[in-house]
Amino acid sequence: MNDLKRCSWCEGDALYEAYHDKEWGVPVRDDATLFEFLILETFQAGLSWITILRKRENFKEAFDEFDYKKIAEYTEDKIQELLLNAGIIRNKLKVRAAITNAQAFLKIQNEFGSFSNYIWKFVENKPIQNTVENYKKAPATSEISDLLSKDLKKRGFKFVGSTVMYAYMQAVGMVNDHEENCYRNRVLSSKN
Repeated sequence: MNDLKRCSWCEGDALYEAYHDKEWGVPVRDDATLFEFLILETFQAGLSWITILRKRENFKEAFDEFDYKKIAEYTEDKIQELLLNAGIIRNKLKVRAAITNAQAFLKIQNEFGSFSNYIWKFVENKPIQNTVENYKKAPATSEISDLLSKDLKKRGFKFVGSTVMYAYMQAVGMVNDHEENCYRNRVLSSKN
């Protein structure tokens, strides 16, 4: 697969390329995976995505396989344990936000039947196909990420600013921002 043209942001790093080839931009409708990406994206705020990818397995282990029901019940002892874990991002506000977000996630599931039902309504249940010549010119936010961010904040979520939510939308395939000449752009746009 090394002869394939990929988005230029991932080229040259095996972990980035694998993530790009298998996950980025693929529509996700499974609540467990949607929550995993929500946790990872909120921890990524202010950092590079490759930093998060390199710590992803550590996050998975530290946060009980991203089980939002367990995370919603974390105690102060668990928070302190997480803050001592050098394998993750040890930001006190982000660790606490993961718990708050798990609790809010459960409320959305209760209201809409699933988080997927809730989140995908923002794009009318169909991925947005953008035309991106070069990732450096891709948007960092959109009207939809603005609305989504505002609604999530109203529901009690933390670290869900518009830029974080746009990156989340890209990650879970709500928007296809693969570069025009990237082989994944053609693959994903043909499925939508």
